[in-house]
Amino acid sequence: MATGSLGKPAAGAAGFGPSALATPANAVTVARLLATPALLAVLLHRPDSWVALGLWVVLAGSDGVDGWVARRQGSTRSGAFLDPLADKFLVLGAMVALVVKHRFWWLPVALIAIRELVISGYRGYMGRRGVSVPARRWAKVKTVVQDVAVGFAVLPSTAHHRSVADTFLWIAVVLTLVTGAQYLLDGRQAARAL
Repeated sequence: MATGSLGKPAAGAAGFGPSALATPANAVTVARLLATPALLAVLLHRPDSWVALGLWVVLAGSDGVDGWVARRQGSTRSGAFLDPLADKFLVLGAMVALVVKHRFWWLPVALIAIRELVISGYRGYMGRRGVSVPARRWAKVKTVVQDVAVGFAVLPSTAHHRSVADTFLWIAVVLTLVTGAQYLLDGRQAARAL
């Protein structure tokens, strides 16, 4: 986004302030959140279908779209809350549905879910203390690997070869736990700096 002095949008630049709610980026995030139950219904009915894969690619890809739009038009506090919520609902929901359909083993999914809940609570707690714990690049890589694991689990040509999706799932577990530890260390360091 083009900015003038003091970081404000330059003349003619479309932008939203941090308190804005009705933004294009938030619209994409809310659409992802509202469409996730339809994906979960498809996964529970026919997980190894092109419909499931298509929905998954569109919904998982929309995370990058809303991030791109937010960077161009201005990040908001509502977006900072809604985007991770939509991501966790989508990814964890898909993984749980795949556990139910015996496509994923419950243990790696449980490890990912526990980490996500703990770190979400931790970031919320630190935020109330005035400490920001931003995501690192590896956290974004972790999300992509989780998305790829689900994608291979629903892709018709690989769905019945569990080793492919399981390999990516376990890589995602390692990245999930490592980035969780990074959040905890970053939070401690940021709190000490106050």
